[in-house]
Amino acid sequence: MTRKIEILPYNPAWPQMFEEEAAKIKQSLGENCIAIHHIGSTAVPGLCAKPKIDIILSVKTMHSLIRDLEKLAYEYRGEFNIPLHLGFRKRPPLPNINLHVFEEGNPEIELNLLFRDFLRNHPDARQAYANLKLSLVEQESSHQKTKATVSTFNLGKDAFIKKILDQAGFKGLRMMICTHHDEWEAARTFRNRTFFDKIPIADPYTWTFDHQDHTHLVLYQGTNIIGYAHTQLWPEQRAALRIIVINESLRGQGLGGHFLSLCERWLKGKGFKALHTQASPDAYPFYLKYGYTEMPFNDPNGHESDPQDTDMGKVL
Repeated sequence: MTRKIEILPYNPAWPQMFEEEAAKIKQSLGENCIAIHHIGSTAVPGLCAKPKIDIILSVKTMHSLIRDLEKLAYEYRGEFNIPLHLGFRKRPPLPNINLHVFEEGNPEIELNLLFRDFLRNHPDARQAYANLKLSLVEQESSHQKTKATVSTFNLGKDAFIKKILDQAGFKGLRMMICTHHDEWEAARTFRNRTFFDKIPIADPYTWTFDHQDHTHLVLYQGTNIIGYAHTQLWPEQRAALRIIVINESLRGQGLGGHFLSLCERWLKGKGFKALHTQASPDAYPFYLKYGYTEMPFNDPNGHESDPQDTDMGKVL
């Protein structure tokens, strides 16, 4: 199957379309609406774009937000590859809009504003981005409809976007679900260095990369991947943290604890009530520090554990 990606010259009407939609959202959400930002290529004067208005909505709380936005004819589309994110859309005959919702302070907000403003203020970068998009849209693979979370067209822009974010000075800490090949390569590298190279054996659990009950996450600092986590979703609103690791050179700075808290917030937002782990002797103090206690693991799959590990858990 194919889906035609259309890139159009800049339309001066796009900012007004954003303003009209932003006014409706502000009126509907009231005090829960912190800020609304026009982002993406339609927010950059002179830049060609897909004729869809991209909007970031910053809110106090995600509670009841799906219901509230559905009243404005938005269709909820899920988190995509961004935890702690709600994605919505409208499509013709309604205004053509992608709406991205985050709680106040989420680094994705800063990332998108920095990228937008850099293109607004640097004509050479704006033209280079236009040329890249026009080149990608000529490639047949960009129009292939697959089950991937992120399109081939968007993946093709990844290196350019990271280059601009580096130049713009973005340093935020972001947790992402593995999607891009660089993220999967980082996941493999972390797993092997932490466990399997030491035995040594080939990683026997790569099958989890394609399993719906397993989620593989990476932690970015700016545009660099500095951490990796593997979670397993269990029945009865329980989840397991199979691996969490930070680059060795960056340990001792609280980054592991920050990564762990992001995992906990994400799982709690999805309705999970407890997070379990099996802590090695070295990891035991880390989990104690962040509120974990000894708690039965009760793996529903019955996998054997390392006798040196301690079953631990935390109520979310």
